Amino acid sequence: MTETDDTPAQRPADSGAAPAGKGRRLVDLAPLKASPAFARLWIGGAIASIGAQMSIVAVGLQIYDITESTFMVGLVGGASLIPMIIAGLWGGMLADVFDRRRLLIVSSLVSWASTLGLVALALWDVAAIAAGGRAEAWPFLVVTTVNAVAATISGATRSALVGRILPHELVSRASALNGISIGIALTVGPALAGVLVATSGFVWTFAIDALLFTAGFLGVWMLPALPRLGEKADAGWAMLMEGLRFLRHAPNLRMNFLVDIIAMTFFRPYVLFPALGATLVGGGALAVGALTAAGAVGTMLTSLFSGPVARVHRHGVAIWRANTVFGLFAVAFGVIVLVATRLEHEPVEGWGGVHWPTLIALCLAMAGMGASDEVSAIFRQTMMIQAAPDQMRGRMQGVFIVVVTGGPRLGDMYAGVLATAVALWFPPLLGGLVIVAATAVLVRVRWKPDLRRFLDYDAREPRP
Repeated sequence: MTETDDTPAQRPADSGAAPAGKGRRLVDLAPLKASPAFARLWIGGAIASIGAQMSIVAVGLQIYDITESTFMVGLVGGASLIPMIIAGLWGGMLADVFDRRRLLIVSSLVSWASTLGLVALALWDVAAIAAGGRAEAWPFLVVTTVNAVAATISGATRSALVGRILPHELVSRASALNGISIGIALTVGPALAGVLVATSGFVWTFAIDALLFTAGFLGVWMLPALPRLGEKADAGWAMLMEGLRFLRHAPNLRMNFLVDIIAMTFFRPYVLFPALGATLVGGGALAVGALTAAGAVGTMLTSLFSGPVARVHRHGVAIWRANTVFGLFAVAFGVIVLVATRLEHEPVEGWGGVHWPTLIALCLAMAGMGASDEVSAIFRQTMMIQAAPDQMRGRMQGVFIVVVTGGPRLGDMYAGVLATAVALWFPPLLGGLVIVAATAVLVRVRWKPDLRRFLDYDAREPRP
């Protein structure tokens, strides 16, 4: 089934658009009603993302089960970093050259095949155990790297095509819906992985991911044709350079990326969680799981109550304020850890010997972080889709993927080094102050006399 000629890509921008409810508080489902293509893509992607998170957790558990090496588990992400960065830039360029539906189908099939490859490798390990040995770990690293590359290209392409299948004014509401799917995937996926690995084993866990992926692929398959608009272009180095030249003259988009890098670099507390669970908070894996889930819950709750986003037009101001709140929650996280460190408390009696007041306070800070980051993400993603011309959206999404891939790695390094050199409370406390101060300074800069500031950006007159 394909769309008729009356898809949102061909209709006038305001046709099919639901008016922004004046008193709306809950998430606006208008994008799902206005575009059946977007509805299928979103629903399928949400289901497939749960499976993807299951496999991410299961691969780490499988490699540790084989090698008993935390270093090898860390290589799951490390080995794919450079390929993902290359795939983001190259895949974004491909999305600006070829039919986006076809590119998404090809990259999805590669991703699907790599998931089936994990099933085969898990079966190999079962057979090796029966024979008195174990499978090698390196094939898992190879297959997960292929999966990461394919998923990166799919992600850039998927984001670039939203502006073609939705009316202009529904993009911010569509971005808010994505937070729900992300929140569900990050909370349900890892939990399901833990249960399935413990009860059914790795083979069934990877197999269920492959099954869930079917829903995502159906949403992709049923997209309308999305060829390049305008004159034909050839993929290659010249196309990449054209994208970078465009970014040089797009101060709002540049600031969009820079603000995100600052936030991700100076508040990435996840590497601190194992140490907090082992020492300050107690509870070990229980504390780590609770802190990780709290951030995802904040993301999902923000999206559930995202009704007002349709009435916000000053996206630069919204991003600045959200980043400032994000930084303040980072400061709060650091202060909580500092106070708990200074107070010689005894673990409160209970499950796992957890100091519950400290854990609850840290979870609230993480929920606030997830919520404020999601507000920023909604308007940053909307700005990238609305301000960039369609012929550039793929390459801009490619740059965005480089930012969201590299930024967290820098953040993990920053937190790990300073926590080791000073204390656990120091990276979030210092980082939060840096985020607040740096964002306040940067968003007020006029890069050229004839260009308006980032804070002047208005979605009713989007400018890159």
